Amino acid sequence: MLYRLTIISFLFASATIFGLGISREVAAQDETAADKVSSNTCLTCHKTITPGIVADWQSSKHSTMDIGCADCHIPSVESRPDIQKHYGNNIVVAVTPKDCGKCHNKETEEFLASRHAKGAQFIGSMDNMLGEIVGGPQAVDVGCRQCHGSTLKADEAGKLDATTWPNTGIGRVNLDGSTGSCSACHARHGFSVAQARHPEPCGKCHIGPDHPQLEIYEESKHGILFHANREKMNLDRPSSDWLPGKDYLYPTCSTCHMSATAKMPVTHDVGERISWTLRPPISSKLPDYEKNKNTMLSVCNNCHSPGFSKNFYSQYEGLVELYNDKFAQPAKEIMDTLTEEKLITPTPFDDKIEWTYFLLWHHEGRRARHGAAMAGPDYAWWHGLFEVADRFYNEFLPEAEELKPGISESILDSDYHRWRKGLSEEEINQILQFYRKRYDQ
Repeated sequence: MLYRLTIISFLFASATIFGLGISREVAAQDETAADKVSSNTCLTCHKTITPGIVADWQSSKHSTMDIGCADCHIPSVESRPDIQKHYGNNIVVAVTPKDCGKCHNKETEEFLASRHAKGAQFIGSMDNMLGEIVGGPQAVDVGCRQCHGSTLKADEAGKLDATTWPNTGIGRVNLDGSTGSCSACHARHGFSVAQARHPEPCGKCHIGPDHPQLEIYEESKHGILFHANREKMNLDRPSSDWLPGKDYLYPTCSTCHMSATAKMPVTHDVGERISWTLRPPISSKLPDYEKNKNTMLSVCNNCHSPGFSKNFYSQYEGLVELYNDKFAQPAKEIMDTLTEEKLITPTPFDDKIEWTYFLLWHHEGRRARHGAAMAGPDYAWWHGLFEVADRFYNEFLPEAEELKPGISESILDSDYHRWRKGLSEEEINQILQFYRKRYDQ
């Protein structure tokens, strides 16, 4: 049975009763649109044409609160270039954070302050160079921009350009001036909080050889406990009431990076609890390092003792600093020297060593750092630092030496790499004795 849907003016006026916080000014702005069409009008056709969409909406909280099609797809302003005529009414296809913010203002403000909302700024980066030039624009349309976000374009009739839409990339640049896509995490048309609390929505983007957070999570004790106890998680509880120790015991991505605790509110700024940047060739502490670190430790302490959390963080930072000092910094110094001395060209990726260096930090190096951050030992070592060492010693340094003989000599003189010049007889005996004892030989 379809819930009775009212016209928009009544929806916006009554939404405050349900705690959505819609102002009278917003309701007044939409009175003109409300006079033209109601959500009932949409459902008359769409329950037959797109029954999947209607069924998904009917299962949502929006439906139970009489929030329907018109509330999201009838524009409140007449200046959007993606407005198109639809059976005599003005509609927009791409719903934006500005649209969602009419009801969810706090969440929208937090999201717009986050790195997620800036996802489309990868354009011009080395990643985009690989996709756009080395690969090709069509690969970017279905690959890179589906996570990072496209810059939407529309023709004179308001129809969205096929190279930019469909797209739910987290940093999508919208035609109303906003950035982002709420449906990247809260998939349309159910827009479920429970669904967004699962790890899989994050894994739409945070997966693969260069940022395997989902795979690391599945390996970790966190992932193991969640999957074994999913039914105990009360995933559909209101955000402010969904608390560790009360409604759930086992963490997902959202519990650590976004959800409320007894001491802090829920946030849609996913960077508030991150203290290091693990993305670039060399990791560095973020400007709010101390604050963000303490915020994350406060989250950890809901399930772990302060000593446990502090020591885990120390292990994580130890790996990041080891990666920086032993491999990342020396590799960057070599690349800088080769560039300055014009032994490699200014064009990215036309020299073999540029591919080798990119894989060193962008794939293996990120995997090691993320593995340490998220308690994934196999990704910290075998898929991480082991492969960093393999790439560094067996590919990167030989290629650098071929371009400039002697360039790695001072690096290999460091204590980090002293083993390359051979171990002493005493050190070799110590290793042999350890393994003989270990394997009773």
